[in-house]
Amino acid sequence: MLSAFGRAFTTPDLRKKILFTLAIMALFRLGSHVPTPGISYQLLQACQSAASGQQSLLGLANLFSGGALLQFSVFALGIMPYITASIIVQLLTVVIPRFEELKKEGQSGQTKMTQYTRYLTIGLALLQSSTLVTGAANAPYRLIGGTADTCSTITTDKSLPTLIIMVLVLTAGTGLVMWLGEQVTERGVGNGMSLLILVAVAAAVPGSVWAIKDQGWGKFILVCLLGMAITVAVVFVENCQRRIPVQYAKRMIGRRSYGGTSTYIPLKVNMANVIPIIFSSSLLSLPVMLATFADQTKGWGLWVNEHLARGDHWLYMAIYTLLNIFFTFFYVSITYQPDDVANNLKQGGSFIPGIRAGSATAKYIGYVLNRITAVGALYIAVLALIPLVALALVNANQNFPFGGASIIILVGVGLETVKQIDSKLQQHHYEGFLR
Repeated sequence: MLSAFGRAFTTPDLRKKILFTLAIMALFRLGSHVPTPGISYQLLQACQSAASGQQSLLGLANLFSGGALLQFSVFALGIMPYITASIIVQLLTVVIPRFEELKKEGQSGQTKMTQYTRYLTIGLALLQSSTLVTGAANAPYRLIGGTADTCSTITTDKSLPTLIIMVLVLTAGTGLVMWLGEQVTERGVGNGMSLLILVAVAAAVPGSVWAIKDQGWGKFILVCLLGMAITVAVVFVENCQRRIPVQYAKRMIGRRSYGGTSTYIPLKVNMANVIPIIFSSSLLSLPVMLATFADQTKGWGLWVNEHLARGDHWLYMAIYTLLNIFFTFFYVSITYQPDDVANNLKQGGSFIPGIRAGSATAKYIGYVLNRITAVGALYIAVLALIPLVALALVNANQNFPFGGASIIILVGVGLETVKQIDSKLQQHHYEGFLR
């Protein structure tokens, strides 16, 4: 791998792409530390010190922003509005016939879908920034943690013009992040949005791991060794595929025979990626957020605060596991349609050996898909529990990197980027059969 990176920098065209990608990453991290106008850095630090060790409602969103969300920087919302918009548009392709038609139109349809995603991203950014600014001005302790006495305000001015400027700056920051990601996709290496998420998650890894040192060097070394073992296991599973063999029928055109070749349909073990974890975390944070507006000393507010506001509680873990399994099956069933695959095989003159074309092929693909999705759902559920177990055993940071969404993003995006670099290297240094 190191030799591949060395050859990549010796290729002028690829070197420019890599340096451009690194420059965009550096700009993204710089924007994550620029404070939003109207936010007092001293008051913000005091609130975070008072809330240290507490679990924040915005934990997952803060992870995807590289810690910029709870720092209230200009890139506070990060890439989360774009992720949410992409998921919504992808799910709407099943509900709205117009979106389904655009999906089948090829490149022109994909361009329109991308444009719709951009508009929805700006709309979501405007909504989320308004909510964030309102919370920062009136009750920041509900976002960061702590109490009303220790964290009453973090803004320097609560006038309407100042709040509007803050909303516009946060929305513009999201638009800029989206543009940076698209520039990386067009002119750099890898998928721009995925790489920005990778940078944001990787930025929190050193601090999260180093914080375990306070528990003792023995636990620190043990956690690092377990983290390496988990990473190796995740790399293995992310590369696992169930390959369904496909045979192309022979066709006679004139005196020549065409077709007859063999290929396969690859089905990944983890086809849902990190989507189930995002859905589950968002759904579980909803009652906790509603409970902050109720009396937390009695009734349902007390129950939610004791059982669902703590990630190390057994009930939270059980519900979290069931939700991850459910959303894995739900997302895969929506995004992967065996009937469409069977129709495409039939129209292309190909078939699965031993399986009749048409409905029988769709039924067989669905059967295999359900079995492999069951393995993927258990895999995601176990990974999602690792940060919660670490939080309970070693009092680790809630953004513990060796599990959950963090490890899937780090490994998945890293492997995909390395594959793209390797494919571009093969284009530049193709040797063929003769050397």
